[in-house]
Amino acid sequence: MRKSKLRYYIHTFGCQMNENDSEHLAGLLNSSGLEPALSPEESELIIVNTCAVREKSEQKLYSLLGRLESIKKKNKALIGVVGCVAQLYRSKLWDKKPSIDFVIGPDNYWQIPHLLPPSPREKVISTQWSTEWHEIPFQQVRRESLVSAYITIMEGCNNFCAYCVVPFTRGREKSRPMSHILAEAEDLAFKRYKEIQLLGQNVNSYEDPDTGHQFPVLLEEIDHIEGIEWIRFITSHPKNFTKNIALAMKEASKVCHQLHLPIQSGSTSVLQRMNRDYTREEYLEKIAVLRDLMPDISLSSDIIVGFPGETQEEFDETLSLIETVRFTNIFSFRYSPRPFTSASKEKDNVTFEEKKKRLIQVQALQKKIQLEVNRSFLGQTQKVLCTGRSKKDPHVYSGRNQGYQVVNFNSNKEVIHQFLQVRITSCGPYSLFGQAV
Repeated sequence: MRKSKLRYYIHTFGCQMNENDSEHLAGLLNSSGLEPALSPEESELIIVNTCAVREKSEQKLYSLLGRLESIKKKNKALIGVVGCVAQLYRSKLWDKKPSIDFVIGPDNYWQIPHLLPPSPREKVISTQWSTEWHEIPFQQVRRESLVSAYITIMEGCNNFCAYCVVPFTRGREKSRPMSHILAEAEDLAFKRYKEIQLLGQNVNSYEDPDTGHQFPVLLEEIDHIEGIEWIRFITSHPKNFTKNIALAMKEASKVCHQLHLPIQSGSTSVLQRMNRDYTREEYLEKIAVLRDLMPDISLSSDIIVGFPGETQEEFDETLSLIETVRFTNIFSFRYSPRPFTSASKEKDNVTFEEKKKRLIQVQALQKKIQLEVNRSFLGQTQKVLCTGRSKKDPHVYSGRNQGYQVVNFNSNKEVIHQFLQVRITSCGPYSLFGQAV
């Protein structure tokens, strides 16, 4: 016998934006009378929130949908595909996986409660764009964390980097009203959240549609909210990252001295072919400004190897930039062509084996640098926000420092969801270890 309430399960692929979208979706479904399930097998509604940035994410989606078909038959479940792949392929998804019941793009999540029983079980597609900001009430959001929360401040991208599918999956840039952002931050402070992370495809281009105020003003306004202790933001585009933003980071007491600033390639010629609109030299100048203002800043980046036409000399420039900047962390990928992008029309003339070799070189160099950077913290005492227990050892706590590095540590008392001081006693390339003091 079916339970009185429908149960739902959301599987999320992709970035922080997708994770935040899933939290909003869960809130919508809860407010519509549904209950969350612990697994797809226990669900009558299964939603897959998708990422299209890399081909591998799409492959994982189709593999998952294949496994869900038996659950659909057993539970008479609805299966929905939402997010970037839904927006990109639309009705073509049904050609590959007829078991899908609805396909919903990022601008249309609010429609999902209207597709549920007792509504007719007809296949639905909704991927139209809206130039207006569609607000899902933040009070409904079902957040995964009780201490750190995402706040979306803008969506979309106008840059059309040669390799990037985001403008085709998230549309043009639109900014959320600042008054709505501040109201959500105030609500989170009231609920005793300690950290907020501002999200957008290019947060540096944020502009309040009501007042015209830009990103530095937003940082200043959130910095005044009592209760919030750490503010982070992601992602930044180097061409839009200005000295005014760096100054706002320095002057705000709560903005973490940590920045994700994707370079993608250390070669100016590759950056030009990528349509990134900055040079290697300009990027390094911005890094110099940041380190002059905030000597303790932690920097991370994205690296793509094997972009069409990348020569050995151009790749060597990427290695030398990584060596020069000494990032705290990087996310590195082999280039893969994405639909509709300008680079997909170019000959992908770097072999898979060469891409693989270059990726291994990048990751080996970064691993060496991270270990050296982490060793420099030995003996220091750092402020850490404890988010839970270590995945490897339940007797050890885990959290992040201001630089967004993982810190595992011992403590004689319960400290989950608290700030505390941790003395760093050892490290590896990917995390720090210490003792609460």
